[in-house]
Amino acid sequence: MSSPAASNARTVDLNADLGESFGRWVLGDDTAMLEVVSSANVACGFHAGDPTGLLLICEQAAERGVVIGAHVSYRDLVGFGRRFVDATAAELTADVLYQIGALDGLARAAGTAVRYVKPHGALYNSIVEHPEHAAAVVEAVRRYDPELPVVGLPGSQFLQLAQRAGLRTIREAFADRAYTPQGTLLSRREPGAVLHDADTVAARMVGLVTTGRITAVDGTEIELTADSLCTHGDSPGAVAIARAVRAAIEATGVTIRPFVAA
Repeated sequence: MSSPAASNARTVDLNADLGESFGRWVLGDDTAMLEVVSSANVACGFHAGDPTGLLLICEQAAERGVVIGAHVSYRDLVGFGRRFVDATAAELTADVLYQIGALDGLARAAGTAVRYVKPHGALYNSIVEHPEHAAAVVEAVRRYDPELPVVGLPGSQFLQLAQRAGLRTIREAFADRAYTPQGTLLSRREPGAVLHDADTVAARMVGLVTTGRITAVDGTEIELTADSLCTHGDSPGAVAIARAVRAAIEATGVTIRPFVAA
């Protein structure tokens, strides 16, 4: 799943998955991450997050000028949204609409709003090749607000269908995830799927931004176009990785900037 390379990009977005704590269970350092990223994919309660915590994240993002995106998922709180759910298209559309609306309400109460939509976990991966579920997510975004951009994997069914529906599409690459030779993410069940060394991750992202290429798990070079780079907020050393990525990219003269206004 390769796409034409876009070398020497002068701006790129840096996003992270935030708002994934639940009650007394704390996951990641969202406050520190908000000082680094330009966009925040905020959980909507279906895979993680509770209303109190999500409102706080929205308030902190608004204070820092960080753009908020709805990180929608399958209804799978126990599995952290990493398990496929065989929902009908109508069910999935309603679930995604519900999540966008809930987070947007909290964001507006915090003085901002949801500015884009990014699927999470199993939903993100399934709609790479699952046309029915991809179309269901597209329909939800279109019905809620057709001006909202959607974030996804380059070459995916999701982005293709979204583009046909008139939605703005944002191509994403993952800083701390390994890639298959086909340009898809290596399953988290496989060893080496998540990268933890900050210097290695930063060097990979500099190579991607400046050359439009990234090294797959088998050592082959694949072309990968990215408008936004994701670093996971729940990974060990997540803040250090995000800081290293940002510093290394900015050192090349590329500006970290959100793809949509806050």
